[in-house]
Amino acid sequence: MKILELTNFSAGICGVWQRVKQESEMLSKNHEVLVLSSNIIKGTENIAPEKEIIGKIKISRFPAKKLGGESFMKWLGKDAEKIAIEFKPDAIFAHSYRHLHTLKALKLAQKTGAKCFLITHAPFERKRGIIQNSIVYLYDLLVGKRTINKFDRIIAITKWEIPYFKKLGISKEKIAYIPNGIPDEFFRQKNPKIKEENKILFLGRIAPIKNIEILIKSASLIKDKKIFIEIVGPVEKEYFEKLEKIVKEFNLEKKIVFSPPVYNLAEKIKKIDSCKIFVLPSISEGMPQSLIEAMARGKIVIASRNSGNADLIQDSKNGYLFNTLNEKDLADKINLASENNKENKKIKENTEKSVKEFAWSRIIREIEKLLTN
Repeated sequence: MKILELTNFSAGICGVWQRVKQESEMLSKNHEVLVLSSNIIKGTENIAPEKEIIGKIKISRFPAKKLGGESFMKWLGKDAEKIAIEFKPDAIFAHSYRHLHTLKALKLAQKTGAKCFLITHAPFERKRGIIQNSIVYLYDLLVGKRTINKFDRIIAITKWEIPYFKKLGISKEKIAYIPNGIPDEFFRQKNPKIKEENKILFLGRIAPIKNIEILIKSASLIKDKKIFIEIVGPVEKEYFEKLEKIVKEFNLEKKIVFSPPVYNLAEKIKKIDSCKIFVLPSISEGMPQSLIEAMARGKIVIASRNSGNADLIQDSKNGYLFNTLNEKDLADKINLASENNKENKKIKENTEKSVKEFAWSRIIREIEKLLTN
């Protein structure tokens, strides 16, 4: 089959792009896959190449006009539409609800006769301003409810977003739960030479939504004075400068280490293996892939209490949850996780078991079923 993937970003570290990339890599083993996106690299001022081939995946990127927020933009114009139609797809996967390219996907499906699937990526509990919330409300009321049932299926990446689908009037038979996956290497790769350091790790985009200042502020409240925090990922300049000021203000220069992003899969696994505790302090999450990756490596994970994280973590059973804007609560959970006791040994055993379902070798079967039904 010919499969067309439509997404805002196809380069850099972005949760949606990681879903598209890994999904496409798996599908390209048996199908022809074309990815269309903007040429923007999320969280940076850089521009990605117009054309790229990753394995068997072909990518075409187009100039975009930003319309607000991190990722709201117009990029699927006539040039992209022409390429999509000439590709003659059998199936279209449109990523991210409330974005202009997902509406264009419906028109492309009509013109090509392709099946059209919407992967929403759980945008329902994002922190927004008053104006943005008003726009979201009007979109759902005037556009969402009128168009969303026109997709052949609506794919939920989390269970917590399904009740929101019902509010939009999506019929039950239209909904499919197919979460984001992680490469099977996270479960298989062995690193016997990697020594676990007395270290707390954050791995992801260094951006305001990730709430990293709470993690930094918690450092002065941690009982173990020898433990340090490594923050790994691509930086948004203004936010990074804000974090540097906090580090200096709290005299934490010896406790906080910033490291560049890791893109190589084997190196990423080694980086996770090197930590004692993994922390994800985000304000909100759809489905946090980095958290699943750390859990697959059997790490004790601590995450902020939001729907995306709570969908994965049962507090004190396979990890710890803390109150999102409370650095003292985070420090308390780090102190608990640092103890060498039976409870934490049991938690470490449970983390890997609880995320087995997210291996891509399992998830791809559900996507293939959609294509053939």
